[in-house]
Amino acid sequence: MTVRAYRQILRRKSRQIMVGNVPVGGDSPITVQTMTNTPTPDVNATIEQIRRAEEAGVDIVRVSCPDEESTAALGAIVKAAKVPVVADIHFHYRRAIEAAKAGAACLRINPGNIGSKERVREVVKAAKDYGCSMRIGVNAGSLEKELLDKYGEPCPEAMVESALNHAKYLEDEDFREFKISCKASDVFLAVAAYQQLAEVCDYPLHLGITEAGATRMGTVKSSIGMGSLLWAGIGDTIRVSLSAHPVEEVKVGYDILKSLGLRRRGVTVVSCPSCSRQQYDVIKTVERLEERLSHITVPMTVSVIGCVVNGPGEARETDIGFTGGGNGTHMVYVGGVPDHKVKDVDIVEYLAEMVEKKAAEILAREAPKAAE
Repeated sequence: MTVRAYRQILRRKSRQIMVGNVPVGGDSPITVQTMTNTPTPDVNATIEQIRRAEEAGVDIVRVSCPDEESTAALGAIVKAAKVPVVADIHFHYRRAIEAAKAGAACLRINPGNIGSKERVREVVKAAKDYGCSMRIGVNAGSLEKELLDKYGEPCPEAMVESALNHAKYLEDEDFREFKISCKASDVFLAVAAYQQLAEVCDYPLHLGITEAGATRMGTVKSSIGMGSLLWAGIGDTIRVSLSAHPVEEVKVGYDILKSLGLRRRGVTVVSCPSCSRQQYDVIKTVERLEERLSHITVPMTVSVIGCVVNGPGEARETDIGFTGGGNGTHMVYVGGVPDHKVKDVDIVEYLAEMVEKKAAEILAREAPKAAE
């Protein structure tokens, strides 16, 4: 299906950096990140959490390195990870140097917190020596005292000024392999800060609504904040901050990108909220189906509609469609057109088998191209 004009998003032009082997910015795909919440020195637990995030499709994983014990464990974690690992550094510059030596692909720092320019210079040298990029992480909750004194409170102008000041630290050392974030838990504040920052620099932007909350509320806040920015073409990599397992952050991140047509991974289920017209239990069917198809990575759309009012129309726009009919006889659509009817079947298993077969066919067609 062609992309209609009203669906097109023109992304902000930014320079491109590398986070390990993953490009960020430029015309590269918008990447999905998460952060482990295990104690970093617990290597096995941290690796297990990264493994599960990788299975969910994460592109980049961040690991907190607040002390020497954590950076000592980082080497084993980096070796076990299949995706680039970002070391989260907040204050001590030596932790950044140790993380770079341990193989971190990127250092998340706040240059203003690292200390003197000499210490920043040492961190930059380590990043250059070991091939690390950096992220300048500005947060409304930890702005510099002088900026709070100047502006009176956290505001977009203060956050942008902080970001640009920190960027200059790195530019003065002839280092430009960095991205910037301007996070806040307040949606309006975060969005305004990113909008202003996008206008005054061309560095890649890492989007996030920080401390967004538990799964439900955090998903809503992140979708509104990051969704509005992405719709405006702003954002090169995203992290959904939830008080939940990192896998949930990855899932929500992909769902946000899929909803805007910016990136697709796995099955997108289009389903009705159900009403008295439904010819089968739509809600339970969709809950089971999404779980059953969670292992599919091939982009595909499946519509699951309870009756014939909107079913045929939705089916026309999806790869596989299922519409409830009378007397337990339902219509199955393939490629947007009616294909056959079914009756007395386990709907979840029936659709899952169709999706798995189609996914296998797509992978088989793409395999020769990938080998070229």
